[in-house]
Amino acid sequence: MLAWRGILGALGLALVLAVMPRAGSWRALRNLGPLGWFFVLQSSAGMIFFLTALRATTVAHVAVIYATVPFMAAALGWLAMRERPGAGAVASSLIALAGVAVMVGLGHDGHVSGDLLALGMTVTMAVAMVIARHFPGLPFLQASCMSALLSGVIAAPFGAPLSVSGHDLSLLTLFGVTTFAVGLPLFTLGARRLPPIETALIGSLEAPLAPLWVWLASIVFAAVGIHLVLGYHGIPRPAPAEQRSR
Repeated sequence: MLAWRGILGALGLALVLAVMPRAGSWRALRNLGPLGWFFVLQSSAGMIFFLTALRATTVAHVAVIYATVPFMAAALGWLAMRERPGAGAVASSLIALAGVAVMVGLGHDGHVSGDLLALGMTVTMAVAMVIARHFPGLPFLQASCMSALLSGVIAAPFGAPLSVSGHDLSLLTLFGVTTFAVGLPLFTLGARRLPPIETALIGSLEAPLAPLWVWLASIVFAAVGIHLVLGYHGIPRPAPAEQRSR
């Protein structure tokens, strides 16, 4: 999953770069510098942490731990650039943190290893938000494409990417392309225009939405399964040939 998500996501993002002249050319990679390559490496680590955390703990735990990213982004923004967060954003983040405390405190089905991976992913996202905000001149889409490709290349030797079925490959293509070709450009454009805490606060909507999507998907699958079963038993059987001849 990590390998195909990274590789297909990089291809999808490369397609976006090809049809968006304003995004710049691949020559911009030559001017990444130490900060740009740091962004590539830490973003690759965050991508690996994210999916690994989802396999090691629950979706709810990953989502609620990620909801603490506004505080991490605000702290990093203040430490790096002395950018003070707005009072409204801090208040909203406190409310979100209270919700995180309630949800995590009530859920005991997670695992420490997965929670730590989710925390590492949260830190990398906070760092990415701060860099995107304070260094808008960096070619983030090109760097993100390299990050996706690097995460896929790192993960490939630890799995069996060539053993996936055609159906799974189509799902992985949808997963990678929507995440990188659609979500990442929108995230990059928005992060350049908002303080890190506000970018992170909007991103914390994932906490209530992720479990909701899983629940809704379960309902859809159950509804389809029930329809198929009931529909199969309700299909009228064709009459035997002797009865039809009469």
